[in-house]
Amino acid sequence: MNQRPLSAQDDIMGAYLTYITELLEEIRSEPRDRLLEVAGLLADHIAQDKLVYLYGPGGHSNMNATEIFFRAGGLMHISAILDEGTMISNGALRSMAVERTPGYGKLVIEDNRLGPGDILILANAYGINTACIDAALTAKSRGVVTIAVTSVGHADATPKDHPARHPSRLNLYEACDYFLDSKVKPGDSALPIQGLEPRMGSTSTFANAFLLNSLMMTAAALLAEKGIEVPVWRSANAPGGDEWNNRFIERFKGRVRWL
Repeated sequence: MNQRPLSAQDDIMGAYLTYITELLEEIRSEPRDRLLEVAGLLADHIAQDKLVYLYGPGGHSNMNATEIFFRAGGLMHISAILDEGTMISNGALRSMAVERTPGYGKLVIEDNRLGPGDILILANAYGINTACIDAALTAKSRGVVTIAVTSVGHADATPKDHPARHPSRLNLYEACDYFLDSKVKPGDSALPIQGLEPRMGSTSTFANAFLLNSLMMTAAALLAEKGIEVPVWRSANAPGGDEWNNRFIERFKGRVRWL
């Protein structure tokens, strides 16, 4: 994925497409055993009509929670934790400060009353911030099965004394029971631009969305193979969407906090 600095005369869009495509292919080329194991875990859980919780603690990682929640083609059993504390909509610098605040992730898990028998996916691109580690450790202490969607390489490359790190210096993939590697490279951004020092073109949103959606579809396929009905959202903006979704909404209202 090495790339010379690009000028405005270069095909920047094409170079970006190549970089993202290669990153997604790197994720796909991983042995499927881990994805199938995690998908099987979710399938068994959903077969019991249990919810799968998803939290994206920190800045843009909050998009991970909304990516597969109440989304056309998404499983209805996903319950996103849409906590306001680390959302950029409340202030970007505030978000960064909150995700670095010891104990905040603990409060989020406790507030959502997760406990034994629950499954929590923690999707955070870099997998080092205090909020996501606190959330993982607290969830595990309460008997929750935890799954990380994160970049192992990015976490390992981040110095142990980085100010964003949890006091324990743990990485998210180490703090969870299972993990899926998003393969995001240190620094996240893809391409060098001529005349600029930092690279540009973020990658983590593509990687995490690809992994999360692939995981959901695999879990759904495993359920379908067993003849188990899999409630999936249809787009409300497509013909018949409201009618389809209304068949299931009462089943989840009151159970899914942010529905």
